Amino acid sequence: MNRSLRTIGYLAGALAIAAVAAWVLRPEPIEVELARASKGPMEVTVGDQGEMRSHDRFTIVAPVAGRLMRIEIRDGDRVDENQVVANIAPAPLGARERSEWNARVAAAEALEREASEGARRAQESLAQARRERERVERLVAGGFVSAQAADKARSDETEAAIEADAARFRARSAAADVRVARSALIAQAPAEAGATTLVPVRAPVAGRVLRIPDQSERVVAAGAPLMTIGDQSRLEAVIELLSSEAVKVSPGMPVRIEGWGGPDPLRAKVRLVEPFAFTKVSALGVEEKRANVIADLLDPPGPLGDGYRIEARIVIWSAADVLRAPASAAFRCDPGWCVFVVEDGRAQRRAVRIGQRNELEVQLLDGVAEGDALVRHPGNDLGDGARVVAR
Repeated sequence: MNRSLRTIGYLAGALAIAAVAAWVLRPEPIEVELARASKGPMEVTVGDQGEMRSHDRFTIVAPVAGRLMRIEIRDGDRVDENQVVANIAPAPLGARERSEWNARVAAAEALEREASEGARRAQESLAQARRERERVERLVAGGFVSAQAADKARSDETEAAIEADAARFRARSAAADVRVARSALIAQAPAEAGATTLVPVRAPVAGRVLRIPDQSERVVAAGAPLMTIGDQSRLEAVIELLSSEAVKVSPGMPVRIEGWGGPDPLRAKVRLVEPFAFTKVSALGVEEKRANVIADLLDPPGPLGDGYRIEARIVIWSAADVLRAPASAAFRCDPGWCVFVVEDGRAQRRAVRIGQRNELEVQLLDGVAEGDALVRHPGNDLGDGARVVAR
């Protein structure tokens, strides 16, 4: 009997020692950083650097060959429509040149008529868009259609107004080309004795002088650029994107203009993704295929000018209420994507299905519920069922 009690005591002591040893030698909980899966707004953007440029930029060229008088206006000066910006003493024209310039005048007049018809057509489209917007607003007020239809009608009216302005500028430019072509024929008229016949070069539209390559008096050939003018109140953003990102962009997508020097981003909207790409060498010496995305400003440009550097973000996807998690919580696994969910102090590995992704967040479609604690930046030593403690 005493021996049995002694044996039981030895066994109990051994079990106690083993339990203490197991408790002492058990692995310490792994410190992890936790984040909660939550619902809220999310967006996916692409972007890069770009620059601002005048929506309607005009390069004024020499209409005839001859001696250019010194240009008196300066970069940044304001010019009015039809204002004389330069004068040229033309060289005499031969018979072949007279015939050529007569043909140019006829071609310029035909283009002017075409541009005028285009401007009238754009004005009719604007009037129709305005009538459609008023009709939709009445239907919205009566509760027959949704408010989104009114927003679409207003957007269509704005686009029609922009196109009407552009068509009107094209008509003005065509009319200026006619005057330029006709001015070349001045050299055919005999000059008065002792007088010099000067061909005036006029501004096709009102605007500001953006750049004058050379103000000095010199001999120029016909078609030589003299200056560039534009309307700085109508600027557009030109954003250079990798061609692999440009394919994700379509007209109408919202744009945020950042890094332009002001305190708040400027709103813009994609108007065009140029259909051709160009090769550009990056700072690391890598050749990249890039495409220009053109966006129209919706906010006043403020002090921005032609050629100013900007940074832009184009929103290619957005949602107001989705289940999201930090991108650092998701990692690649055999089924696809996985996360570690912390339950009762242990990390449980779960397969998840994700939707959209950006630099900071991922959209969770299933596998995780709102409020679940997720491990951020899980290490290689973290396994399924491991004990964890919040850092």
